[in-house]
Amino acid sequence: MSKDSKTKFIGNLLLDYGSGGQASHRLINDLFLHYFDNPILRQMNDAAELHLSGHLAISTDSYTVTPLEFKGGNIGSLAVHGTVNDVAMLGSKVRYLSTAFILEEGLDMQLLERIVKSMAEAAKEAEVLIVTGDTKVVPKGAVDKIFINTTGLGEIISNNPPSGSKAQAGDVVLISGTMGDHGLTIMAARENLPLGAALKSDSAPLNLIIEELIQNIPEIHVLRDPTRGGLATTLNEITMQSSVVCKIEESLIPVLNDVKQGCSILGLDPLYLANEGKLICILPKQYQDKALEIMHKHKASQNACYIGEIFAPGNIELKRQRTLNAKAGQVLLETPLGGTRLLSMLEGEQLPRIC
Repeated sequence: MSKDSKTKFIGNLLLDYGSGGQASHRLINDLFLHYFDNPILRQMNDAAELHLSGHLAISTDSYTVTPLEFKGGNIGSLAVHGTVNDVAMLGSKVRYLSTAFILEEGLDMQLLERIVKSMAEAAKEAEVLIVTGDTKVVPKGAVDKIFINTTGLGEIISNNPPSGSKAQAGDVVLISGTMGDHGLTIMAARENLPLGAALKSDSAPLNLIIEELIQNIPEIHVLRDPTRGGLATTLNEITMQSSVVCKIEESLIPVLNDVKQGCSILGLDPLYLANEGKLICILPKQYQDKALEIMHKHKASQNACYIGEIFAPGNIELKRQRTLNAKAGQVLLETPLGGTRLLSMLEGEQLPRIC
């Protein structure tokens, strides 16, 4: 069966598919192996034999997003992008993924196939292989349709791997594009809100962008993806880890008009909304132009820009010839009107199950 031919799967998922017998065999061979096919997975062993050397990066995550499908992606593509990006942020070349599915009895089989197909396409775009996995089918009501776990493995290619603890005074803060797209898209899809035709998730792989940054820039201090909690929370985590102060300018932070308008209607702050295809890059100012040049070549980071700088704790110059005695771990936002407000960590959860 070609990957574009008519599906073999119709109807709903049965508990038989988790039995380990013929039904399980058909599910694995006709669905998962069909879409994820590669020489390593095709061996069908209980573990995958991998060829890696040197320092490794590994990350694992579980995905429970609702709704399962949304504009710009679905739980499958999100599971690949999320883990690939987490592994890449350590300055690594992402090589392999494992995946595990917990499936609810009665799940629409055509929906499952769409999700698996999108995972295969996302892995191909990111140039990674899905090499091992697991499937469990549980009784109806024991899980909400489908949960997916992915674990990623990569080879660290940076001589001095980026870390949230390495931001230094004098560094610049770059972001790869607009903020809040994913979080507001999920809310709009979940509540059927008409928040704008251009609104869609930014879910995308960032690993190839990061590889090019690492290979061409000798010193990158921090790489992070601002997922749950958004830009504001992630910058707080970095400043606390590095014991520095971050000052950013609100007017420089790109936010789509549909996101701005949706946040205004709903009383949300786009700086705290989740992103699933954006990165924060903190590095010495001398490499700013080169980093932006590299990011602008890639579709997922065409809107990359400078938004602020890193300072040592103490007196920091602000607009209108003002100064502020800032403490380590603080994130300061300068508004277009010249005011300054403190961006704190996200309290609570603006929207659960966004990834």
